[in-house]
Amino acid sequence: MSTDESSATKKSMKVLYNCDVCPGYCCTYTEIGISKHDIGRIAKRFKIDVDVAIERYCKTDGKRLLLKHKRDKIYKTACRFLDTKSRKCKIYEDRPKVCRAYPEEKRCGYYDFLMWERERQNDPECIP
Repeated sequence: MSTDESSATKKSMKVLYNCDVCPGYCCTYTEIGISKHDIGRIAKRFKIDVDVAIERYCKTDGKRLLLKHKRDKIYKTACRFLDTKSRKCKIYEDRPKVCRAYPEEKRCGYYDFLMWERERQNDPECIP
């Protein structure tokens, strides 16, 4: 399935998760890949040159550009664009394609686990 088909399918299906109640788990993946197009959009947002944006916001694994992380009190590290107080993306409108596509399914495994754990703990704010 092409990316366009995947996006169209995702838009047409009803999702069974709510990112507003999640503490940003997907923002803590150690490898958040970013394309040149994505970093161009971020550079434009901050009115800086693409090379400056790459140096400031990215690292590499030798093959790919990855978003840099910062310290996080919940998950040890998180994407540098995660607001650690609100647990929301600070560049949401300009976030990378991989973030836009996540979780690629109508369900999110972490959301399901989070809701299950909160119900068992009888704590609507529990972060396991």
